Amino acid sequence: MVIQTTRFGTLNIENESVLTLPDGLLGFDHLTRYVVLSDNDKSAFRWLQSLEDPAVAFLLIDPWCFRPDYGPEIRNEDVAALGIRPESAKIVYAIVTIPPGQPEAMTANLLGPIVINVSAQTGRQVIVDNCEYYTTKHSILTEMRRATGLQATVH
Repeated sequence: MVIQTTRFGTLNIENESVLTLPDGLLGFDHLTRYVVLSDNDKSAFRWLQSLEDPAVAFLLIDPWCFRPDYGPEIRNEDVAALGIRPESAKIVYAIVTIPPGQPEAMTANLLGPIVINVSAQTGRQVIVDNCEYYTTKHSILTEMRRATGLQATVH
C-alpha cells in the first residue's frame, strides 16, 4: 500500500508490516494502524508512523539501549490482550520526547512502553506494574552516562 506522510513523504508499505494497536495510544485512541520505520537497523531509534493520520508519528527507542537494567512488569490483562506467551517474540519501545531546540534534554516514557507481539503484529501501550522505578520522562542521556560511565553528548 502507498501512504502519504507529513514527515517522510510518500511511502510504500507492505501489508505484513502493518502494526495494529486496537486500543491506540494514550491520547490517540482513535488511531489504531501504524508502521514502524527505521533509517538504520543499528540505530536505537525508530518511528511509529500512523497509517490513518499522515501528521502523526512518534519517535521510539529501544529502552535497553540506554537503560540496560530496564525490567518492566507487564500486567496479566495486557499480556492476555496481546496474546503473548513465554515463547512469543516481542518488542518493547519507549516513546521519546525531545524539547524544541534541546536534544540533550530528550526523555523516554519508561512507565508506559509500547509492547508488540511480533507474530500477531499487534501492540499495546501498557502501564508497568513496577511504576515506582520508572517515569514518563526518563532522561536518555543521563541514563546512558550512568550505564556506560561515559559523557554522552548530542550535537
